[in-house]
Amino acid sequence: MSGRKNIKVLLIDNHPLVLDGLGAVLETYEHIEIVGTAGLARAGLEIALREKPAVVLMDINMPQLSGIDAIELFKEQLPEARILMLSMHDSREYISTSVLHGASGYILKDVSTDEIIAAIEAVADGKSYFSSGVSDVLLERREAPDALPLTTREHDVLLLLAAGKSNRDIAQLLGLSAATVETHRKNIKKKLNIATTAGLTRYAIANGLTWAES
Repeated sequence: MSGRKNIKVLLIDNHPLVLDGLGAVLETYEHIEIVGTAGLARAGLEIALREKPAVVLMDINMPQLSGIDAIELFKEQLPEARILMLSMHDSREYISTSVLHGASGYILKDVSTDEIIAAIEAVADGKSYFSSGVSDVLLERREAPDALPLTTREHDVLLLLAAGKSNRDIAQLLGLSAATVETHRKNIKKKLNIATTAGLTRYAIANGLTWAES
């Protein structure tokens, strides 16, 4: 991907084969720079504080300190780093807890290398990313608290944002223009007093709000 600024990536996984294999594959992309690998979260944090990666690609199940618990340490000590969880688990509990702790994305270990690259690029650009299998989990059901101060259309937009959909995706799904979706996004942020899309995602997941396609 010529012309794109290098993305510094730190890999954390307690399986050496995953670290070696994934690291070798990612390094074949000229805009990806693997700045370190670690088998434990705390060891990874030490590398991160030294190398300042843009993206930390981290497994959930690790000894001593789980990936989920490690998210808060990274956010406290290296808030500019974006955390992308890599896991074999597609349970709602793991996904929502990761997001609530501050992860910017969640992808499954069986996705293609191209999708891992797409996820890294997205979170490095300040976006959220959920692999297709994870999105399916987030799209399972649809419900809203009676007190939610949003219109029906704003509620729909919020749920799709929480599922990682872009303005263009939402426009196509709801039959709206991208400009209208952006207006709804701004109104939602104002009504909920939430400044970022990541914050909207955490709000939706914390309140059990998910989209079900009709």
